Amino acid sequence: MFFTTPAKLHAHGMLGMNRRNVSYISRYNDRRYYPLVDNKLKTKQVAEKAEASTPKLLGVVEHQYQVNTLSHILELYSEFVVKPAQGSQGKGILVITGRDGDYYLKPSGERVSEADVMRHSSNILSGLYSLGGKPDVAMVESLVHFDSVFDDFSYEGVPDIRVIVFKGFPVMAMMRVSTKASDGKANLHQGAVGVGIDLATGKALHAVQYDRPVSHHPDTGAHFADLAVPHWDRILPLAASGYEMTQLGYLGADIVLDVNQGPMILELNARPGLAVQIANGTGLLPRLQAIEALRHPDMSTDDRVAYAIEQFGNTAKQ
Repeated sequence: MFFTTPAKLHAHGMLGMNRRNVSYISRYNDRRYYPLVDNKLKTKQVAEKAEASTPKLLGVVEHQYQVNTLSHILELYSEFVVKPAQGSQGKGILVITGRDGDYYLKPSGERVSEADVMRHSSNILSGLYSLGGKPDVAMVESLVHFDSVFDDFSYEGVPDIRVIVFKGFPVMAMMRVSTKASDGKANLHQGAVGVGIDLATGKALHAVQYDRPVSHHPDTGAHFADLAVPHWDRILPLAASGYEMTQLGYLGADIVLDVNQGPMILELNARPGLAVQIANGTGLLPRLQAIEALRHPDMSTDDRVAYAIEQFGNTAKQ
């Protein structure tokens, strides 16, 4: 187990959980805006209204009596994703990548019937996958065709990019890549690798698994020093625009890369975790305080991104 001291954490500007909750989330996130990120349907609606790139919403099932009408939506598409609006940690997400006669195909090649899809949607409505078991809504959205550029840096799963945004300024970013230990999921607590990303270039800075530095992907052997995120000039403005969409001062924007459409917002989070600091090998606190000290923080999205790159980009400082 990795041990350190409070003095060392302070010296690196590490933001602790209590300070994050009190000084940033509670202070800068008005609770009336939480539903905009806690409910993925509302997130998608505000993103589409803002014309931000996000997987297209194909249909919504809000009541059990509507489940039987789902076939009218699905017959228009050969690939789609069914997910709960209030799910977490990827639970309840059904991915369909094609058809085989009357059956739908999952990424594994497993065939599922239309009745299976309806039963899954019914389970979502009953709250099987939502926090606290609350009744939920089933969303049908377009399938993201993930860019193969990261194939060597992920085991079975799909990497995503998390950008921490404070008062509209992107302040830190990491990529979460799945491993065999994480069972193909991008959950750092289950063994996925967190890769700190340079805000100036989109290139990898530092990588950790189980909070310990790693240089290579544990399964593919790819060297993280070779990792560079394409479309980086589009990712930071997209993440920063989450501020205008939600009015939340402190948020995490989760972004994926579609091979055809480029960066897309997958989710926004009002309570992003702090592992991004470990992945980057540096703390958030100095960056947050620098923005709090700005005399004129009201800038355009492009100006906020330019400020962040200049102030927090590692390459820009060299």
